[in-house]
Amino acid sequence: MKLGSKTNISNKNISAIDLFCGAGGLTHGLVKSGINVVLGVDIDPACQFPYTANNKSDFLLKSVEDLEAKDLENYYKNKGLKLIAGCAPCQTFSTYNQKAKKSDRRWWLLMHFSRLVEELLPELVTMENVPRLIDQNVFIDFVGDLEAKGYSVSYKIVNCADYGIPQQRNRVVLLASRLGPISLLSPPGFGNGPKTVREAIGDLPPIEAGTSDPGDPLHQCSSLSRLNMRRIKVSTPGGTWRDWPKELVTDCHKRSSGKTYPSVYGRMTWDDPAPTVTTQFYGFGNGRFGHPEQDRAISLREGAILQSFPPDYEFVAPGEPVCQKSIGRLIGNAVPVTLGEVIGYSLRVHVSKVARKRTRQ
Repeated sequence: MKLGSKTNISNKNISAIDLFCGAGGLTHGLVKSGINVVLGVDIDPACQFPYTANNKSDFLLKSVEDLEAKDLENYYKNKGLKLIAGCAPCQTFSTYNQKAKKSDRRWWLLMHFSRLVEELLPELVTMENVPRLIDQNVFIDFVGDLEAKGYSVSYKIVNCADYGIPQQRNRVVLLASRLGPISLLSPPGFGNGPKTVREAIGDLPPIEAGTSDPGDPLHQCSSLSRLNMRRIKVSTPGGTWRDWPKELVTDCHKRSSGKTYPSVYGRMTWDDPAPTVTTQFYGFGNGRFGHPEQDRAISLREGAILQSFPPDYEFVAPGEPVCQKSIGRLIGNAVPVTLGEVIGYSLRVHVSKVARKRTRQ
C-alpha cells in the first residue's frame, strides 16, 4: 500500500467524531491515515464492542436525533482542527430498496447531521453513502446548507475497487472544508489497481457449510439445505441459476418477474473483485455470495476482509456467541476501511496544501 507516499502531509492535528460509526470501518481507516478519532456515536448496542476493541476511541450509545453540540464539544477541546464524519444509514436510498419513503425516519438523519455541523462548525466534514442519495432533495439541501455556512464542498461517485478494495462497491463520497477548495484524491498512489477475491481470501483455511474454523470463530459460514447444496454443487464461478438443471430452479425465478435477478444463488470468481457486500452476504441465496471453490457461502470473516477490515478485527467478545445476522449486518453496513483511509489522506493532503499556501502569503 502506497497511501500518501507521494505527498508531503502536514502534521497539523485533525480530531474527528464519527457519527453513525457502526463497527468502526470509517474510524479505523481515518486512524490509519493519521487522523485522531476521539469519539464514535451509534444507536446500535452491537457496535460498541467491535468499535472500542479495535479503536482507541470513546463510544457514545445515542441517536444522532438526540445529540446536541454540548454532547460533543468536550471531545474536541484543544485538539486541533475539527472533523465531523459519518455515513447515515443508507438502506432508505439503496437500489435494493424500491419503496423508499420520506416517512422513513432514516431519510431525515442527514438533516440532523447538518444541524450538528451548524452547531459545532468544524473545519472539515465528510460523508459516505450510496449513489442514489445525490438525486434526493435531502442531499441537495445538505450541500446547500454546507455552502451557506462557508464550506467548499465536493462530492463524487467512486468504485471502491479502483482504490484496491477487493469489492465492486459504488459510493458517493463528500468532502467539505471551511479552509478552502477540497477534493478526494484519485486512485493512483493508493495501491496497484483492483484486488481480486483470490488475493483477499484465497489463503483462508477451507471450511464446510455450517462449520467454523477452530482458530477463528468469525471464519464461520451458514449451513445449506439439501436442495441448496445440490444447487451450489452445479454452480460455476460467475455463472447464474439459469445454468442449473430445470428442477433446481426456484419457483419464483421461473416466473417472468423473477427472471431479472440472475445474481442470486451465484458463486464469486477468484480473479475478479467481489460483488457489493450487503448485510446478508452470509447467505448463498442472497446474492453472488457463494465461495468460488468450496460448496458454501462465504464466511463472516471473508466478508469482513472483502470490506478491507484487517484479518484480526474483532467483532464479538471472546467466549461470546457469534450471531451471523447481527455481525453480518455490522460488516455489510460498514464503510470499507481502505475507503476511510483514502478519505483521511485526502483531508490531510488538503490541510497540508492550505498550510503551505498560507505560509507563502
